[in-house]
Amino acid sequence: MTLPDERTRAVLAVLSFLYDLIDPTETPKVPRKIREKASRLVKHYPHWHDMIDPAQAFEPVNRIK
Repeated sequence: MTLPDERTRAVLAVLSFLYDLIDPTETPKVPRKIREKASRLVKHYPHWHDMIDPAQAFEPVNRIK
C-alpha cells in the first residue's frame, strides 16, 4: 500500500524528472521531440503548492469501469 507522503514524493519526483528532460544541460542526448512533450506536460503537472491542499487543486476523478 502506498502512503500519502510516498505518493506526494513520487509526484514531485516526476515533476523534477520532467524538468530534467527539458534541460539540455541535464540530459544532453534527449531528442527534441521528447523535450517538447515534457515541456507540454509540465505546464499542467501538479507542483508542490498543489500538494498542500489537493482537494482544492484537483477535480474529482470519475472511475472508469
